[in-house]
Amino acid sequence: MSAEFSPPFTPAGSAARTLRERAAVVLSPSDLSSALGVALPDLMALRPHWNDLAADQHLKDGGKYRQRRHSCFVIERGAIAQTSHRAHWQPVEYNALHGGIERWFEPMAPEMVASAAWQGMLQGFAKFADAIRPGVARWCVEAHPFRIDTAGGIGRPTPEGAHRDGVDLVVVCLVGRTGIKGGETRVFDAHGPNGQRYTLTEPWTAIMLDDARVIHETTPIQPLDAGEGGHRDTLVLTYRAGAFQGP
Repeated sequence: MSAEFSPPFTPAGSAARTLRERAAVVLSPSDLSSALGVALPDLMALRPHWNDLAADQHLKDGGKYRQRRHSCFVIERGAIAQTSHRAHWQPVEYNALHGGIERWFEPMAPEMVASAAWQGMLQGFAKFADAIRPGVARWCVEAHPFRIDTAGGIGRPTPEGAHRDGVDLVVVCLVGRTGIKGGETRVFDAHGPNGQRYTLTEPWTAIMLDDARVIHETTPIQPLDAGEGGHRDTLVLTYRAGAFQGP
């Protein structure tokens, strides 16, 4: 059994300040609910959508362990608008494995996007983006529901390794994990030796990162029991000021 280190939780009331000061903050499920203004049962009600993700056809390591969807939104003057469906694109400077190519994924389910919990989540995290980049008029948000499974024996949440995303705010929410070991989150100072490592275990635990100041990765997962399947579900949101990344 791999060791698990408990996350360094921050109370909701001091989360914005901690994010500004330390560039990373972890919220427990109850504090996440409080910070977003979204009831925890309403967040939990979104979990079935992770049972209907599509296979990622772009993995350059040949793996079949990742399922995902992808949709984009703009938050401007407090209003949320979903964009026309678009490709996910990153420069090779931020993603050496999958950068420089347009990656098209199936969009998120309309029922999930229309839910009050989803709308509240996007608005709630935008307040943290505002906390680290005040005065931004237009936030461009990319949403990635992921499932990493162990059907092939091992699953890699971040096959590109430790990285930045080329955005302002990165949010990683653990939606659930079943029958696995591993999946340790690692966050490092982008300009120094300091770092943290911990394992997210409770559904709707969340980490927020100032992407300009830290790099992050998640270690591979393996099944708890040989021959038994397992998976790790997450939601990744990125907030970028002004415009989406594109070729």
